[in-house]
Amino acid sequence: MADDLSSKWRGDFPALSTTMHGKPLIFLDSAASAQKPQCVIDAMNKVLESGYSNIHRGLYEISQNLTRDFEAVRYKVAKFIGAPSEKNIVFTRNATEGINLVAQSWGRANLKQNDEIIITEMEHHANIVPWQIVAEQTGAIIRVVPITSDGTLDLEAFAKLLSDRTKLVAFTQISNAIGTINPVSDIVKMIRKYNSDIKILIDGSQGAVHQKVDVSDIDADFYVFTGHKLYAPTGIGVLYGKYELLEAMPPYQGGGDMIERVSFKTGTIYREAPYKFEAGTPAIIEVIGLGAAVDYLVDKSMYNIAAHEARLLEYATNKISNIKGLTLHGTKDLSQKAGILSFTMDNAHPSDIGMVLDQCGIAVRTGHHCAMPLMEAMNIGATARASLAIYSDKSDIDALINGLHKVNDLFG
Repeated sequence: MADDLSSKWRGDFPALSTTMHGKPLIFLDSAASAQKPQCVIDAMNKVLESGYSNIHRGLYEISQNLTRDFEAVRYKVAKFIGAPSEKNIVFTRNATEGINLVAQSWGRANLKQNDEIIITEMEHHANIVPWQIVAEQTGAIIRVVPITSDGTLDLEAFAKLLSDRTKLVAFTQISNAIGTINPVSDIVKMIRKYNSDIKILIDGSQGAVHQKVDVSDIDADFYVFTGHKLYAPTGIGVLYGKYELLEAMPPYQGGGDMIERVSFKTGTIYREAPYKFEAGTPAIIEVIGLGAAVDYLVDKSMYNIAAHEARLLEYATNKISNIKGLTLHGTKDLSQKAGILSFTMDNAHPSDIGMVLDQCGIAVRTGHHCAMPLMEAMNIGATARASLAIYSDKSDIDALINGLHKVNDLFG
């Protein structure tokens, strides 16, 4: 059934019918950025070709129509992630900007000297550096949850880090580097039981792609994800926030469209959330593309996609584990892992692996995956990473295995 589904879905992505080095493209770097289905491309082209204008302020028909379509995406996204209202949804450039927004708006307004921020060793740099910056600005202190030898969070150590000084906890739903699925609900409940006033931010950049998400059920205060990993274009992301928090937070940037009134005499009055966080002309076309991607995923069902990827991950793990001299990094419990295979080989550097696979028409990512602290904790400098998506199938895995045998032939 997995192959039947992926074969059906694969045809929706025109880039996958192209070649690389004269060979059919095998795209296994979707954790970095996913390919786009034709419906997303068509939705964006339609705006460019027949209905483009600026939004929110135009009184003419195409501006009014595009404003309606733009705001309809806010509602779609809210429904897609289980938010109570479209007013919980802030459009950003990406997940990184969403985290920076919370750090600079909520963080600078609420953190003070010796307050503590808890993050984890497995975070993407986007969920580390913004907190380092705001800690320097406010005098807050960062505490770090370690990982275990199998690449999962040390939950006992996590619990011990919670204290009366803890003001915010930020952690990833799924590791982009090794695919570990964190027990988000259990972690949130643990934090709430300790102190319900601690604010919680979840990086859902991989979570929203691989799982059905319900932010109301999770009960996080903030949740971020990015469009380009979710089969939508670059330049668009989402910050979900509980409305009372968003409404109390000061603006992150100033400019047009986030204001109610500007006066040299009386000062500026800002619009309500979420609009006060969306200064300037927004990514109009990209938001329309995000809406088309959400429609596409709802149509295919996130449950079906997750089941397909789980079956393919099991197949891939069994196959790749038999490669001579190859070590998979991360948990061996596939129920706690998303479709990401991060590995090293005894006889070849990850960069060499990537270059050989490139010549075979296979796209994988190599390096530290913007997770240097995680690499340091695992005592490795880099890995090669093959990541699965809705359009991946067994033939992709078989091609990867053949490519890895060639790596061994060349370097073994």
